[in-house]
Amino acid sequence: MKAIVCTKYGPPDVLQLQEVEKPAPSDNEVLIRIYATAVTSSDCIIRGFKVPLALRLPMGLVIGFTKPRKAILGMVLAGEVEAVGTEVTRFHKGNQVYALNITRFGAYAEYTCLPENSVLACKPSHVTYEQAAAVPFGGLLALHFLRKGQIQSGQSVLIYGASGAVGTSAVQLARHFGAKVTGVCSSTNLALVKSLGADPVIDYTQEDFTKKGELYDLIFDAVGKASKSHGKQVLTPNGKYVSVGDGRPRLHTEDLLFLTELIEAGELHAVIDRCYPLEHIVEAHRYVDTGHKKGNVVITVAHNGSPHQSAAVDGRDP
Repeated sequence: MKAIVCTKYGPPDVLQLQEVEKPAPSDNEVLIRIYATAVTSSDCIIRGFKVPLALRLPMGLVIGFTKPRKAILGMVLAGEVEAVGTEVTRFHKGNQVYALNITRFGAYAEYTCLPENSVLACKPSHVTYEQAAAVPFGGLLALHFLRKGQIQSGQSVLIYGASGAVGTSAVQLARHFGAKVTGVCSSTNLALVKSLGADPVIDYTQEDFTKKGELYDLIFDAVGKASKSHGKQVLTPNGKYVSVGDGRPRLHTEDLLFLTELIEAGELHAVIDRCYPLEHIVEAHRYVDTGHKKGNVVITVAHNGSPHQSAAVDGRDP
């Protein structure tokens, strides 16, 4: 099968398209034919080993010091179950699924195997594989941290970095939970963030959100770039400040099923900036490295004789 192999840590060019052996599922695993994946910010951090000096030793122990121990990167996928192990009961051949796996990687390929108890679920029926692949990373992280911040209906919530993969999901989820949402992003993404439910939307290149005279019950830094001490000055007395940099999140299948329900109900939409074919994944990584993507950058994985519906390539989708 075709796969993108990370030969060593470094710039996007370390990613190489290679022919590798197709995996076979063990007793508790499903074999998935992948139709779409995504290039996440975490993928780029791992590919470049872009971590603070203090974290290099523990991260190296986990994923490898000179190159990833698991050479095929990629955390999210959408595809079709091709085969199941003898002990699998939740899935059957032909199920259309999507998943997030932040430890095993392996999604930059035509096929991968995942344990049945992974963060894996049948994808929403009315969305494309590309749209499905754009949901789990940002959606699950946003859900985790909003819950960590104990979001409640009627609260005033500020999302810093509201146009990224996590931020676009966070805006929509906060609205679902009944919050009044303020979004912070760059000028080019103001209209997008407002269309997702944020009002007002603040251009951080022109205004400091702490100077607006507003207080917030919850501030969520969805990109890990805001100053915590800076943001805390505009919290209500019992307000909370959470950031994507606050520890390793615990993600569950039940959370993905919750997102599926919201997608089916039309309350959560994938935001796709660009789509690239698997063969152009180096270019996709270069684009994500710029730090200017809006929503998600999706990778399509073609299979001979297996066409599937494609997603739109930019903006809010569907």
